[in-house]
Amino acid sequence: MAAARFLIAGKVQGVFFRASTCERALGLGLSGRASNLPDGRVEVVAKGGAAALDVLEAWLHQGPPAARVERVERSAWDGPVNEGFVTG
Repeated sequence: MAAARFLIAGKVQGVFFRASTCERALGLGLSGRASNLPDGRVEVVAKGGAAALDVLEAWLHQGPPAARVERVERSAWDGPVNEGFVTG
């Protein structure tokens, strides 16, 4: 198991980005969370297989249809990760 933190910038709030990320992550068997940040970015923390994290990262570069992703930053995560996937 691996864990990663993704910071997604662009038009990513108010476009169902978190809900779509949750659906995608659960479909990949990942645990974690997706949260809006005060600066307009979305933070995603996910834990699971390395290949599933790579697939999620590729999807985050596009996001749902109404999103306009400008940048995705990925870093390792060693903090806690809840079971299941939640948005907040």
